[in-house]
Amino acid sequence: MSVLRSTQSMQAEVEEMRAALFHGGAAAAGWRPSAGDSDVKRAAGGDEGAAGPRTVCVTGGISFVGFAIVDRLLRHGYTVRLALETQEDLDKLREMEMFGEDGRDGVWTVMANVMEPESLHRAFDGCTGVFHTSAFVDPGGMSGYTKHMASLEAQAAERVIEACVRTESVRKCVFTSSLLACVWWQNHPNERRGPTILDENCWSDESFCRNNKLWFALGKTAAEKAAWRAARGRDLKLVTVCPALVTGPGFRRRNSTASIAYLKGSGVMLADGVLATANVATVAEAHVRVYEAMGDNTAGGRYICYDHVIRRAEEFAELERQLGIPRRTAATQSVDDDRPARFELCKRKLGRLMSSRRRCTYDDYYCPVTFQ
Repeated sequence: MSVLRSTQSMQAEVEEMRAALFHGGAAAAGWRPSAGDSDVKRAAGGDEGAAGPRTVCVTGGISFVGFAIVDRLLRHGYTVRLALETQEDLDKLREMEMFGEDGRDGVWTVMANVMEPESLHRAFDGCTGVFHTSAFVDPGGMSGYTKHMASLEAQAAERVIEACVRTESVRKCVFTSSLLACVWWQNHPNERRGPTILDENCWSDESFCRNNKLWFALGKTAAEKAAWRAARGRDLKLVTVCPALVTGPGFRRRNSTASIAYLKGSGVMLADGVLATANVATVAEAHVRVYEAMGDNTAGGRYICYDHVIRRAEEFAELERQLGIPRRTAATQSVDDDRPARFELCKRKLGRLMSSRRRCTYDDYYCPVTFQ
């Protein structure tokens, strides 16, 4: 799932991750550089002591979203086991020098392949919850995502859930999906006096995505549906979070491939009123709040997560500029800023949950408009 990058590129990303971590205050909450030579402690099946009632496993934990979720979990007092897939991921963590020995800073690591159920089972063993945030990317494609990646993502989702079910200690799973799994419909309503409300009950049409080569949306939709099928009737609590385009500090470098893939069909999304962004801090906090609410059964199902809806072509052009991609003039010039959008996004479900659980803390993290 990872891609090979130049040493210079990886070093730049490491510096951004380190800066973001300390800027967010995570050092005071548990992540800090070790005093001497450091190494990443590997945990296997919980045998190293990194297991307990507040121990969780995060797949894709060094991705843009995954890294923020790990940071938030540590702030909330959890012990985190990072499921890494490649040697490059491990090397990156070693370069960061953020972990003490034997997991004393609250972070352990284990190598796991999301396509191999046995390795997932070993990674999850001893954890009470799993955050599945990893995703397939293919920077070789024009959109950063291919039809094949969509198929693999669905397979990985099913295997992650199966591994959760198989692992006796795991009781809860928070699955990172996407708003794209909600917004692409085959038949748009034409005769309505007001916009159609788009909420967690809405699912993207897989046939429509396939016919229009919206591979990223197809992958997210198919993966989330696969997760729900695999969890149905099993002894596992599953919740999915569907964030909009994730932005925040460093997102151009650290999340550009996923961002470009997300924006395929952006002209239509802009016109329909469903092109939205979510600050990575908001997304991470939502994941943790949802997970905690699952304990007393006050959270369940799907949750749409976004901060800001892009409604004008000028805003979209600024987003493209920040991503360093050519402006889609044909898509933006045809948008009538005064024309009522056909859809209205609704995040009321997540809003109620967040406001009922330590709202003052959430407000500290809330960043509604900023892209970077």
